[in-house]
Amino acid sequence: MTHLELAGNLNTPPETLEILATHENSDVRYRVAQNLNTPVKTLEILATDKDRFVRWRVAGNLNTPVETLEILATDKDSGVRYGVAYNHNTPVKTLEILATHENSDVRYRVAENPNTSPETLELLATDKDCFVRWRVARNPNTPAETLEILATDKDCFVRSWVAYNPNTTEEILLTIKAYEKFKHLVLK
Repeated sequence: MTHLELAGNLNTPPETLEILATHENSDVRYRVAQNLNTPVKTLEILATDKDRFVRWRVAGNLNTPVETLEILATDKDSGVRYGVAYNHNTPVKTLEILATHENSDVRYRVAENPNTSPETLELLATDKDCFVRWRVARNPNTPAETLEILATDKDCFVRSWVAYNPNTTEEILLTIKAYEKFKHLVLK
């Protein structure tokens, strides 16, 4: 088995992954960073790797400690922050900060994260990027009040996702139906 294969194998012992984490080839370190068998202390070390793709994989690893995710949330590379926003262990406060990130990819990952607070989802419901609003509409934590706002969104896909959200009330569905019927008048 090659170093690259060992680094990505879930049966590789943690001690071996620790050694592979220092490999000169960034592809090997990348695989170690994404391996769920990698020890926490090794993930903490890889969080400072010079290769952004290695740090991105650490940010997405479900075993990465919260403290490390908070540090990675301030990484200079937006791809790393994207990984933090995607990680289901990212704290609510960190997601709040990432919700205002200039990169819409980071914001849409926050919008779909199951830990994102209703308050943050409400903020993201007014995002200029429709992909962010789609994810707010899809998030099962989005409160009915926010879905009510999205029910008249100019983007038809946002409205469609609102219709499928488990928190959508019958009243909201009627709003969507009425909007669809008269949108040609509203959008002029």
